[in-house]
This record gives sequence, C-alpha cells and structure tokens, in this order.
Amino acid sequence: MAWISDARLAAGPEATWYLDTAFTPGAHLGTVYDDPTTPVVVTGIEELTTIRIPSGRLVVDAPWHDDETWQYERGLPTSPPRELAIRIPPGTYRVETAWTAGPYEFFGERCDGIACAATRLCISDEPVAGWEMGLGVDDDVDLLEPGEQFRFGSDANVGCFADAGAWTALSAPFRTYVDGRPVPHDSEALPDGCERVSDELQQADLVTFAAESGGVVWLGRTRTGDVAAIVVTSGLAGAKA
Repeated sequence: MAWISDARLAAGPEATWYLDTAFTPGAHLGTVYDDPTTPVVVTGIEELTTIRIPSGRLVVDAPWHDDETWQYERGLPTSPPRELAIRIPPGTYRVETAWTAGPYEFFGERCDGIACAATRLCISDEPVAGWEMGLGVDDDVDLLEPGEQFRFGSDANVGCFADAGAWTALSAPFRTYVDGRPVPHDSEALPDGCERVSDELQQADLVTFAAESGGVVWLGRTRTGDVAAIVVTSGLAGAKA
C-alpha cells in the first residue's frame, strides 16, 4: 500500500516544490532579491563527505549553543540534542550540498551570489514520493499549531548530522570553553568551512554544514514509506521550506 503522511507534517506545495527542485542542477529556485530579472540557479550537487551512524539514531542540531557556554565551561548539564524520532539502518551515508548562484551588484561590485540551498543525508537512492517534517524524540505533533514548523536553532548558522549514540564524544570539541571562549579543536576540514569529527572508539561521526538560523528537517519518503533522504533547509521565517 502506498505511504500516506500525517497531514500535519506533510510538506505544503511550496515546500514540496523547493525540496524537489533544490537538488536538480540547472533548475531555478526563484530570482535574486530586488532583481526579478536574474534567476537563482542550482549550479550543482557536491558530495561533502560520508558519515557513519552505527546506532541508527540521528541527531540533527547545532553542535553547540551560545546560550549554554557558561555550562560548557563548568562541565554542567546542558539541554539534550535534537535527536530525530525516526531510526535509520546503521551504516555509512553520503552527505550532499545543493549549491545555487544568483549574481548581484553590491556597492558597484559584482558578486556571484553563491549559496547553500539545502543539505541532505542520502539514506538510499530510491525516488522520494513525498516530504514530511522530521519529528524530534521530544516533539508532540498534537501541539503543532497550523502554519508552525518543528526546527532546531543555531546562533552561529551551523548545523550538524551526528550519531546520537556517540553525541557526547562527538560534540565535546565544540563545547570546550576557557574564559568564555571556545578552545581550538582538531577536526577534518571539509569544503566551505564544514568539519567532520570522528570517534574511532565508537566508529561514529559528526558532520557540520551551513544552516542559517538553524533549520527545518524534512524526511523524503518513498512510496512504501521508507526514508530515502533527510534534508535540512533554512530556518529563516518565511522560507519556502
């Protein structure tokens, strides 16, 4: 039987269009702000890295939160990460970024307008039949008001995918502070300022990506309901997705 989403979580027409289009090279995602004659074009899909999720439990959140730095420095308890309620098969998955270009002029200088449209975790290559918001383990869909979306926040415009079972070890490098400042940490540098932190003891990873103000997590489901992709889009109010 074909999968049917909970109507309260299902992506609306605009969000569905954006999610289907963002990973289509050459497609237009709209026009440049204040310049309706210049399109914003999907220039390509980049494989950022791979990520190991041995527990099958996935965190999609900011790797640190600025309002908890006092607790980080003193080793005090902090809020739990936003772990998704769904489970995925333990394994290694591709992390991909969709890039767009929308040239514009700023104080007489021509800018290429390169930007990240969305980031996805590829669970399978099966076609996506529909999109729905991804619930966190503590989210209650019955409390979701019409027009609202579940999301995570990020003061630093950075999000991450991470294995939930190894979260404490994987997030620790981002949460080590002395005198109110983060301590430099070792990580694998990825394109465009992204990072990959690994815990070899648990064979698990954390991968950061651009997420303006945080983001909404979308589950791309196949016709039978399996999750084929997990996508994060902008957390800005008014975004199509």
